[in-house]
Amino acid sequence: MNRIFSGVQPTGNLHLGNYLGAIRNWVRLQNDYECLFCVVDMHAITVWQEPKQLSASIREVAAGLIAAGIDPKRNILFNQSQVPAHAELAWIFNCVARLGWLNRMTQFKEKAGKDRENASVGLYAYPNLMSADILLYKATHVPVGEDQKQHLELARDTAQKFNSDYKVDFFPLPKPLIFDTAARVMNLRDGTKKMSKSDASDFSRINMTDDADAVAKKIRKAKTDPEPLPSSPAGFEGRPEAANLMGIYAGLADLTLDEVCTRFGGSPFSAFKQELADVAASVLTPIQDEMRRLLADPAAIDAVLRDGAERARALAAPILREVHDIVGFVRP
Repeated sequence: MNRIFSGVQPTGNLHLGNYLGAIRNWVRLQNDYECLFCVVDMHAITVWQEPKQLSASIREVAAGLIAAGIDPKRNILFNQSQVPAHAELAWIFNCVARLGWLNRMTQFKEKAGKDRENASVGLYAYPNLMSADILLYKATHVPVGEDQKQHLELARDTAQKFNSDYKVDFFPLPKPLIFDTAARVMNLRDGTKKMSKSDASDFSRINMTDDADAVAKKIRKAKTDPEPLPSSPAGFEGRPEAANLMGIYAGLADLTLDEVCTRFGGSPFSAFKQELADVAASVLTPIQDEMRRLLADPAAIDAVLRDGAERARALAAPILREVHDIVGFVRP
């Protein structure tokens, strides 16, 4: 069976963009693929994290994945730092990947900003760790958003160069799985920016832990324009907020954009926002209730992650041993 690897960072609250853009699709994929879902805590520390908050965030993300429908018995759910082979393979890839490749990574430029000299080496080199995450398990497919395709291309380039350097056909070239519907959920205060947990305004996003009242309030305050809603997706041009809110509705209601436009075209934003709040509450409330139940027993979450890590280590160990042999390391 084809194998999927995908990860999510434990840096603050999960939000609606994480759910519609990734997690909901992961739930659907688990029926057709062998899946590894990873809380990538080693990626998280490429920028400073308060240790106690990081621990809480790892558990919260794990709870969110389970509550959304990820089955940790059918799949492998674990946090990255419990499998040291990720870091070990990343170092080997540090010696395979080229500086020019990393210099082209746009996300480093965005995260480091103008003060690049003070960015951590980990932030610069973390695409090689991402490549290791995927290739350590010889994953054949990786669910990605449009903004992550560059990192998957790096993983493919690294696999290809490793195979070429050592004259082996060892690592597969993983393929992207891209989902179009609501795959890129935008900021509620600025429809030209992606919804992000790093935005200073909590009103820019819908957190997975927001209750129904908070969700409704954020939707009411979401930025709009003075025109009625468009009757077709062609009407989204120059109207990013309309495109975003209708796209969110499409994702939550599992409809196409054409269907949403047919249903609400010509309506005022005020009426549509109430409909959006209602569908958001119907989808998110059961997930939030289950998250709260899971988080009330952190030891149980730790047990799930520990079991997943043990299974991940068992998959990774023979692959890493073969890498050692290919590279020429002497091992016991």
